[in-house]
Amino acid sequence: MKIGIVGLGLIGGSLAKSIKKNTNHTCFGIDIDRATIAGAFAQEAIDEEITPDELSRCDVVMVCLHPQQTIDFILENKNNFKKGGIVIDSCGVKNSIVTAVEPELAECGVHFLGCHPMAGREFSGFAYSVDNLFDKASFIMTPTDNTPISVVKEISNLAYNIGFAKCVVSSPEEHDEIIAFTSQLAHVVSSAYIKSPSLLKQAGFSAGSFKDLTRVAKLNEDMWTTLFMMNKASLLSEINHIIKSLEDYRDAIADDDYTKLHDLLKEGRELKEISNNQNKRPN
Repeated sequence: MKIGIVGLGLIGGSLAKSIKKNTNHTCFGIDIDRATIAGAFAQEAIDEEITPDELSRCDVVMVCLHPQQTIDFILENKNNFKKGGIVIDSCGVKNSIVTAVEPELAECGVHFLGCHPMAGREFSGFAYSVDNLFDKASFIMTPTDNTPISVVKEISNLAYNIGFAKCVVSSPEEHDEIIAFTSQLAHVVSSAYIKSPSLLKQAGFSAGSFKDLTRVAKLNEDMWTTLFMMNKASLLSEINHIIKSLEDYRDAIADDDYTKLHDLLKEGRELKEISNNQNKRPN
């Protein structure tokens, strides 16, 4: 199979390295940064550089750009993709992407499947890409009623061959609702939490809890602003819910209500244990 990767950053670069490590597929690369292309060749992450005009050489094209860039690139090059070929993305929001590009590609005889590899690091760019980023990770696919089952099977097989441990099928709408909780809310909370005036006094007083809660505050504000705005309704719902929960804790402490505070903490612990048990169930 001939696979094209557009954008050789952390995700695109790691996909390229994983493909070359785990499969015999040919990997083509597209990136506007010459140093990135040079690095990809030096590390044997790609077999060849191609231009957007040569996308028709690829059976599968993985577009690994920021959300709006992904939409723009696909629409600008919709006539360059291989007829009958498959285009996927890697964005953390799906409904906006799928709605914008799937009908346009369908008119050109090209299949689109929204995808979201659930892996990442604190750092971005090809320099931080690795060939094992997706080991034990989930690969989410969001087909629509117009997506042939053969496309889902082909991309699922590719994901497993690359190294993903689990493939999850969801609708674009369900993906965005759940990801608002599991990912986007966590980034909002981390970013807000670290703005405490106590931040600059924490040296020597912080350990695992502080590191866990602040890790994802180190984010790319350009990308995450777009992700949040593209998933506005779902994210606002989650933010409103956590505000209400925080108010419950605040009121219990302010009122010296030991029983209420104890119950809130107990409820949280029990929900975490239920979640842990669900995650341990076999696929």
